[in-house]
Amino acid sequence: MKEYEKMLEEALSKLSGESKLDVRLEIPKPEVIISGNRTFINNFGEIASIIRRKPEHMLKFLSKELASPAHIEGGRAIFQGKLYANLIEKKLESYYKEFLYCPECKKPDTQIIKQDRISILKCEACGAKTPIRQIK
Repeated sequence: MKEYEKMLEEALSKLSGESKLDVRLEIPKPEVIISGNRTFINNFGEIASIIRRKPEHMLKFLSKELASPAHIEGGRAIFQGKLYANLIEKKLESYYKEFLYCPECKKPDTQIIKQDRISILKCEACGAKTPIRQIK
């Protein structure tokens, strides 16, 4: 037993003091700019491409949640009205929770597929399939 403890201490002494958190998916914060009576998310296309979702799907969700008409122009989303960054970030987080992260393993390795008329969140990591709501 003493040998084991000695080997364990030796192994621990060789480890570096820092431990790194392995984050595979780094989603940038939305770059929100309010100009007059319109709100712009300048990196909207970039966010959609990083999380591998259609920008139209994300925009439809945000438009409904924020109760504001919106459209995509170039790589940015334009909303009617003044919407503050913290509100947009909160709504994007709820989008990620509902349409990005797997409810079983909590990993972002998912894709939205259609089976018949039902949208399904299919996890590429664990293989789970979960039905998701339609955004109307």
